[in-house]
Amino acid sequence: MLDAKLETLLVLSEEGNFTKASNRLDITQPAVSTHIKQLEEQFNCKLFIRSKNEVKPTEQGKIAIKYGKRMKALQSKLLAELSASDNKPTRIRIGITHTSENNRIAEVLGKYSSMNDSISITIITDVIKNLYIMLENYELDLIIVEEKINKPNLRFLMMDTDYLLCVLSNDNKLVNKSMVTINDLKKEKMIMRLPTSATRELFDSTLRSINESIDNFNIVLEVDSISTIKDLVKKDIGVSILPKSSCEYDVRKSRLVALPIENLSMIRETNIVYNSDFVHTHVLNDILKMYKELSN
Repeated sequence: MLDAKLETLLVLSEEGNFTKASNRLDITQPAVSTHIKQLEEQFNCKLFIRSKNEVKPTEQGKIAIKYGKRMKALQSKLLAELSASDNKPTRIRIGITHTSENNRIAEVLGKYSSMNDSISITIITDVIKNLYIMLENYELDLIIVEEKINKPNLRFLMMDTDYLLCVLSNDNKLVNKSMVTINDLKKEKMIMRLPTSATRELFDSTLRSINESIDNFNIVLEVDSISTIKDLVKKDIGVSILPKSSCEYDVRKSRLVALPIENLSMIRETNIVYNSDFVHTHVLNDILKMYKELSN
C-alpha cells in the first residue's frame, strides 16, 4: 500500500492547507505536520513553503508530488492487473479531449467496451497538457489527442487526420458561399474555444503565420464546451471555428453549415498515445479497427 506519509503529501498539495488536509485524511493536524517533516528529513529537502493561510510546494516538493502521484497510480494499476488475472475485466483508463468527446471517438470507445466483457473502460476528459501529465504519471493508460509531444517513453499510433472549418447557422448570410474569407470572419460575431484548447491554439498560430492576429476579430464568447458552442451557433448568436469531426453529424443532418476558410490550412492528426510499457496492445488495434469501420 502507498506509504501514509506520501498520501499526506498528495492530499496537502491538493488542499493547500493543513487543516483541510487533516479533515480529509481524518487525522490530526499535528499528524499531518509530522508526516511532512518526516518526508523532508527522509528526502533531505524542504517540500513546502508555509504561510499563515496556505502552503505551496517548493521545486523539490513539486518533484516529490509528481512521483507520489505516479506511485499511487502504479499501485492502482497493479491492483487492476491482479484483479484482471482473476478473470475480472481489465480496466483501461483513457483520456480524451473535449473535441474527441464530441466526435466518433467517444462512440467507438463506448461500443468497444460494451462489446468486450473482458474490458472495462473509464474515460477522462481534459485539455491536452493535463492528459499528457496524467499519462506520464500512469493515471491514464492511453490518451487520444490532436497534438504530439515527443518524449522517449511515449508511443504514437495515428488514428485519423482532421481539420478546422468555419461553422455557421443555416440562417447566416454566408451559407451560400463555397468558402469564407478572413474579411468575412472579421465582420462576424465569433464564439471561440478557450485559448488553452488545441483548436484555439491551432487557429491562433495559423493566423500568425499569415501576419494576422486573433485580436482583429470580434470574439463575443469563449466557451470550453464544443456542444455549447454548436448550440449557440445553431441559434445564430455567432460563428465558430471547430474541427470537422466534431460537427460533421450536425452538418449531415442540416443543423449546421461548415465552410473552409480561404488561405487557412488547419490540418492536424489525431493520435493514440501510450507509454512504451503498455501491455494491452490488442486494445489499440481493436479500437483503431472499429474506428475505421465506423468511419467507412
